[in-house]
Amino acid sequence: MSSRTSIANLSIDKALFDFVEQEVLPGLPISSTAFWQGFSNVNDKLANQNRALLAKRDDLQSQIDAWHLDNPQFDLARYKAFLQQIGYLNEPVADFTIGTQNVDKEIAQLAGPQLVVPIMNARFALNAVNARWGSLYDALYGSNIISETDGAEKSGGYNPVRGQKVVDYAKQWLNEALPLVNGNHETVTHYAIVQGQLIVSQASGEQTLLADQSQWLGYTGDKAAPSSLIFTHNGLHIELCFDAQSPIGQADTANISDILLESALTTIMDCEDSVAAVDAEDKVIAYKNWLGLMKADLTESVSKNGKTFTRKMHQDKAYINSQDQSASLRGRSLMFVRNVGHLMTNPAILDQDGNEVFEGIMDGFITSLIAMHDLQGPTQGTNSKAGSIYIVKPKMHGPEEVRFANELFNSVEDVLGLERHTIKMGIMDEERRTSVNLKQCIFEAKERVVFINTGFLDRTGDEIHTSMLAGPMTRKNDIKLTKWIGAYEQNNVDVGLGCGFSQRAQIGKGMWPVPDDMASMMTTKIAHAQSGANTAWVPSPTAATLHALHYHQVNVAEQQQGLLNRTPINPDDMLNIPLADDVNWSQAEIENELDNNAQGILGYVVRWIDQGVGCSKVPDINNVGLMEDRATLRISSQHIANWLAHQVCSKEQVQQSLEKMAVIVDQQNSHDANYQAMAPNFSASIAFKAASALIFEGKAQPSGYTEPLLHAFRREKKAS
Repeated sequence: MSSRTSIANLSIDKALFDFVEQEVLPGLPISSTAFWQGFSNVNDKLANQNRALLAKRDDLQSQIDAWHLDNPQFDLARYKAFLQQIGYLNEPVADFTIGTQNVDKEIAQLAGPQLVVPIMNARFALNAVNARWGSLYDALYGSNIISETDGAEKSGGYNPVRGQKVVDYAKQWLNEALPLVNGNHETVTHYAIVQGQLIVSQASGEQTLLADQSQWLGYTGDKAAPSSLIFTHNGLHIELCFDAQSPIGQADTANISDILLESALTTIMDCEDSVAAVDAEDKVIAYKNWLGLMKADLTESVSKNGKTFTRKMHQDKAYINSQDQSASLRGRSLMFVRNVGHLMTNPAILDQDGNEVFEGIMDGFITSLIAMHDLQGPTQGTNSKAGSIYIVKPKMHGPEEVRFANELFNSVEDVLGLERHTIKMGIMDEERRTSVNLKQCIFEAKERVVFINTGFLDRTGDEIHTSMLAGPMTRKNDIKLTKWIGAYEQNNVDVGLGCGFSQRAQIGKGMWPVPDDMASMMTTKIAHAQSGANTAWVPSPTAATLHALHYHQVNVAEQQQGLLNRTPINPDDMLNIPLADDVNWSQAEIENELDNNAQGILGYVVRWIDQGVGCSKVPDINNVGLMEDRATLRISSQHIANWLAHQVCSKEQVQQSLEKMAVIVDQQNSHDANYQAMAPNFSASIAFKAASALIFEGKAQPSGYTEPLLHAFRREKKAS
C-alpha cells in the first residue's frame, strides 16, 4: 500500500501529490490549496452526475435487451419508435454553426495526417511530436510501396538500385505537386535563386520556372547553391534538401539528397485506449510525459545500432523567405491529449467517503493544469499558438454525456483561472448513441468543439453489445461490409460540415491497422481525404509521411465545399444491426472465426496484463502484424460473447480455441526475454484468465468495455 496525503477532503497517493506539488504547480498562478480544494469541490458536485449517466447507460441497455427478447423478428420501424420512446434517440436540434474561437490552423485550416500514441512511452511520444516533418525517401525506401524485385531488396546496407526506385517515385510525385513550366524534376540539374525568383536548370541547358511561382516560399544556405528549398502545396510544406557529398545527393543530377514532407500536423497523446494505466504509479508516468511535452523539455535516452543518444523535441524550421526575410515553419506536431471517458475510476485519489474518483475528472484537471505551462510558461505557445488546450474526450454516449464533459471543462477553467472555452473538446464519434444523435452532441459543446472522429472498432464493439440479444452477428470481417458502417462514416462528415466544421475544426477518420503494409494503405486510405475528412489516423511517423501524399492529391477544403449540398444519408440506416443472414456455418468456419478472435485477444491481453503494454503490433493468426488496442479487444471479445449468447458456439469450443491459440501466441513471443508463457499451466496465468473473462463475462460488461476487467487483472499482476 503506497502512502497517501490528505488535503481538501481528498486522500491522494503521495507519488501523484508530490509530482503535482513539486513539478507541475511551481511557476503557475494557482496555489496548492486552491487547486486541490477546487478539485475536491468540483468532484463533490459532479461525481453523482457521473454515476447517474452510467446508470442511464445500464438502464437503456436493459430496456433494449428486453425489447429484443420480446421481438425476435427485427422490424426497423418498430425498433426506431421504441428507441425514441425510451429516450435513446433524442429530439433533433435546429441548424446551428459551431462558434469555437482561438483554434490553431493545424486543426481549423489545414488537412493532414494525425498520429495517436501512448503517452506513457516517452520515445513514442517524442517520435510523434517530431513527426511534423518526415523524409519521403526514408518512408518509401523502408516500405513495401517500392517492390523488392529486380535487385531492389531492402535488406542489408543501402541498396542503390532500391534507392533509385525511391528517387524515381518521388520525382514523379514532385512533377504533380510542384509542376514546372517546361520539363520535369527528373532532368533538373540545378535550382537557384536569381533576382528573387527560383530558376530551374534542365539537363538540356534550358532554364524554366515553377508553373506556380507562389509555391516557392524560401530557402536555406546560399542563393546560388541552396542547402534546401521550401515549397507549399494544398497548405502543406515540402522541403527539397541538397547535399552533393552524400551518397544519394552525389547520384542525383541536381544533388537532391532528400525530400522532406510536412506530415503529422497533429498528434493525440493518449491517456486512454493505448496505455495500461491502472493506478497512481502509472498515471504519474503519463502526466510526467505530458508535462515534458508542454514544457518542451521531454527527453529520452535511445540506443540504436550500438550507439546511445538523447532524443528531444525538434525546434522550428528556420529559413529565408522569398522576400529575403527571416521566417520559420512549425517543427512539431500540434498536440491534443486524450483523457479517459466517463466510466473508470482510479485509486490515485479517493474522495472523503473513500471512493475512487472518476478518472475522467482527474484527467480533466491534471492534464489541463499541466497544459497551462504551454499557455503562460517560458515556452509559451510551443504547442498552441492560439492559446488553447486540446482534449479529446472518448466513449461518450449521447448528448447528455457531452453536456457533462462541457460542464466539467467549465469547472476546470473556473478553478484554474482560465478564460471560458480555453479548453477545446474533441468528440469521438465511436459509440452508437452518439452516432445517432451526433448533431445534438456537437450542439452541447458548440463553443469548444474542435474535432469529431469516427472510430470503427469501438463503434463496432458498441454495436455488438447494444444489440447483443438481437441475434448472432455476422462474421467479424464481414461486419464492415454491412449497411450501417457506410451510413455511419458518411453521417459523421455530413453532420460536421452541416455544423460549420469546414475551416473551423477537424473531421477525422480512423486508424490504418496494418503498419507493415503501406502499399495497401496508399491504395485505400486516400478515400478518407476524398470523403471530406481533413485528418485521419496513422500508426507511425512513416505512415504519416506517406499518408501526407494523399492530402497533396486531394484538396480537402474544396472537397468539403463540393459535399455541402449532397443528399444526406438516411439516419435510419445507422440502426441496421449487422446480424448474420444465415448462421449455417460449418464447424470449420466457426472454429476459424473463434481461433482468429481468440488469437488476437490473447496476443494483446498477455502484453497488457504481464508487461503493461497498452498498444502494440500483434501478429494475427496468419502472422500479419496488426495494431491492437482496447478498441480491437472490445470488438473481438464482444463478438465471441455474442456467438455464445446465441449458441453459435459452446463454452467448451471457446475454451479449446483459447488454449490452442495460447500455445501459438507463446510461440510468436518466444523471442521476448520478458514474456511469460500462458501454456500449458493456463490456470496459473493471470493474462490467460483475463482473456477468458473478457469473453465469458463479456455480455455483462458495461457497454462491452474491456477496462474494468483489464484493470482488475493488471492490478492483480502488479501485486503478485
